[in-house]
Amino acid sequence: MRNINTDNITQVVLSSFDRHPDARQRQLIQGLVEHLHAYVKEVKLTHPEWRAALAFLHRVGDISSDSRSEFSLLSDVTGISSLVDLLGSDPQATPGSVLGPFHTVGSPWFDNPAQLKGHNEGVTMVLRGRVVDLHGNPLSHATVDFWQNAANGMYWQMDPSQPSDNLRCQMKVDANGCFDIVTLQPVPYQIPTDGPVWHDLVHPSERSSWRPAHFHLIVSAPACKTLVTELFDEQDPYLQSDAVFGVREPLVGHCETLSDSATLRALRLSAPCLQIKFEICLAAA
Repeated sequence: MRNINTDNITQVVLSSFDRHPDARQRQLIQGLVEHLHAYVKEVKLTHPEWRAALAFLHRVGDISSDSRSEFSLLSDVTGISSLVDLLGSDPQATPGSVLGPFHTVGSPWFDNPAQLKGHNEGVTMVLRGRVVDLHGNPLSHATVDFWQNAANGMYWQMDPSQPSDNLRCQMKVDANGCFDIVTLQPVPYQIPTDGPVWHDLVHPSERSSWRPAHFHLIVSAPACKTLVTELFDEQDPYLQSDAVFGVREPLVGHCETLSDSATLRALRLSAPCLQIKFEICLAAA
């Protein structure tokens, strides 16, 4: 095509990808091109603005590393991560939520109930969960991959003073689909505020940098769709302003005191502590 103009450029570019051998990849590429071209035309993007956008993406790449993905943070604060989670959730099952950048593949396996508090400072809390299918039947072969932050707000990858795999585990549920994790009450924390996503996007918009306190879970069971999600406390002050839009009403639970002596003994606890209960419903694969 020797006569490219504003009327035909989008179609010409779209057609240039027609021979991509993977149909789904072709759809993704052409859809992105079409929407980006429409955006550029709609806002009448100027050369300085285009160069500024490219420079921003370069800064996002420059600060990223094996232990930090500024691109993931960009996806989170623009709501794309949460939108993908919502689109992938079954409306009858427990909704998915943000994976976040601090999941570790291959966390250690613990017996059920799991004892994670160890020497960590903070308020003792027991996460009491049950995994069921869409009909409420217990999924006795389910597994749980769990992680959270410490009392200083940091995950172990961020804090050299914490041992590797601190406050995380994998475990199997019991015959009734139940699991208990003796751990800490998680605390709110800020998204990174030293990079271009914060300085160029979030801070100028006067948005909060805070995430409400939460537990992370990946729950799997045979013949079921694996669930990546988060669990929150209804009393957290940042539920209404989560910086990455991860809160869903079914993921907000009620924190209460656990004082039943028999349960405390079974969990090897010597004093009342906090507990929060969740039923996690998995959709069929």
